[in-house]
Amino acid sequence: MAVGGDRSAGDVGSPLAERLNYLFANMHPPGAPYTNGHVAEEISRGTDEYGGITLTEQYLSMLRNGRRANPSPDVLRALAKFFAVPVGYLMGDLSASQAARVEEEVRFLVAMRDQRVRGIALRSVGLPPEVQDSLTTIICQFRQQMNLPADPPDAGGDERP
Repeated sequence: MAVGGDRSAGDVGSPLAERLNYLFANMHPPGAPYTNGHVAEEISRGTDEYGGITLTEQYLSMLRNGRRANPSPDVLRALAKFFAVPVGYLMGDLSASQAARVEEEVRFLVAMRDQRVRGIALRSVGLPPEVQDSLTTIICQFRQQMNLPADPPDAGGDERP
């Protein structure tokens, strides 16, 4: 059950609340973010997919606003499975660099929702590295002309060798 073993957190800025809100804001199908009700209903459907737990919309709201900060491991596993992230991300068991990597992957998935961005990325597959580098330079020049940073916010480091 979702309510057992919880303690009050008292502050909205709890790490769990921040991570849940990040996932709600970013990990959703194109169109509109998930609601607490939708996520709670999906997890509580009575199937074994999410461990057979019951999660209410109200309880999920308390987790997201920091009023509850210590849910059972079963609730964390179900939420992690729903959002397709490692459970350690929600449990706070990952190092800062590992958590940043999860968030980088989320940003990548968000960017890939845009059909135009996806098309540009897929068209570059198979091109020689020097051509890919030229395309990167061209994109950076366009970003500069539009007064945008050379790299999108939180784009992470350059992974080329």
